Amino acid sequence: MIRKRDKNPKDQSSNYSPSRQDHKLSDHFASYLRVERGLAENTVESYRRDLLVFFRYIQDNGLSPFKITHDQIVPYISLLAERVSSRSIARNISALKTFYRFLVAEGKIEKSPARLLETPRAGQRLPGVLTAEEVEALLGQPKGVDPRGLRDLAMLEVLYATGLRVSELVNLKVSNINLEHGYIRTMGKGSKERIVPIGDKAKEAIKNYTLLGRIQLTKGKSSPYLFLNPSGRPMTRQGFWKIIKKYGLMAGITKKITPHSIRHSFATHLLGAGADLRSVQVMLGHADISTTQIYTHVTRGQLRGVHEKFHPRP
Repeated sequence: MIRKRDKNPKDQSSNYSPSRQDHKLSDHFASYLRVERGLAENTVESYRRDLLVFFRYIQDNGLSPFKITHDQIVPYISLLAERVSSRSIARNISALKTFYRFLVAEGKIEKSPARLLETPRAGQRLPGVLTAEEVEALLGQPKGVDPRGLRDLAMLEVLYATGLRVSELVNLKVSNINLEHGYIRTMGKGSKERIVPIGDKAKEAIKNYTLLGRIQLTKGKSSPYLFLNPSGRPMTRQGFWKIIKKYGLMAGITKKITPHSIRHSFATHLLGAGADLRSVQVMLGHADISTTQIYTHVTRGQLRGVHEKFHPRP
C-alpha cells in the first residue's frame, strides 16, 4: 500500500541522503555498466541517479530492493508519470530492468521483478529539423579565408556530411580523417568505433582548413585535435553551439538550431531521398534500429503530402 507522502518521488529526491548501503550498491551497479556493458558515462550517471530516486521511494515504503515485486514497482512508475516525460519514464524503466538483471547475474535474486515492465511510447519529437534549403543557407554563411571562417565551414560541412554527435565532432583528431578515401573514424557511445563516409564538399572544407587555417590556430604548439579554438585548445561543445546559433541568425533561419538539429537533418534528408534505414542506423551509431526509426515518420509525412497533391483521388 502506497502512503500519501510518496506522491512525488522526484521532489523527494532533493532531500534524500542515500545510505552507505545504497551508495555501495549503486556504485557496484555503475561499475558493472561501465565495464561489463560498456555504456557511456552520461548513461551510467543517468541510470545511477534514477536508481537512487527509486531507492528513496522503496525506503519510504518499507520495501527492500531485493524483495520487491512487480506489483510494488508499478505504482512507482505511475507516480513518475505524473511528473516526468515519457522519455524519462522509458529511461527509468530501462535503468530498473538493467539493475535487476544485474542483481540476477550477481546471484542476489532469482528473477527480475522489473522484467515485465512496459516501456511507454515516447512522443516522436524531431526538434529543429532543417529543410535542405535552410541547410544550404546555413553552410553558406562562413566567409573568407581567415582561420575561424575556414574552421567553422569545415565543422558545419563535416557535421552535415556525417551526422556526428557534437561530442564526436569536437573530439575528432587529425588522425581520424582520411581524405584520400573519403571517410572519418569516430568513437561513439560506449566507446564504439565507427567509420562514416564524407562527400567532396566536406573533404574540400577540411583540406582548406587544415592547410590554410589550422596552423594559425595551433599557436605554434602541437595538438592532435582537428578543430581548435583561437587559444589553440580543442573546440568545446558550447563554443560550437554558439557558432551554429550565430550562423543560423545570419542565414535568417527562425527555427531553434543546435548541433543536434544538423544530426537530425542529416538522417531525415537521407531517408527522404531513399536511403535504407539500416545504413542510416550505422552512420548515426545507433545501437538499436528503433532509435533510428523516429526519423521515418517525417518521410511518411512527405509521402502523404505527395499522395494528397498528385493522386487523382486523394
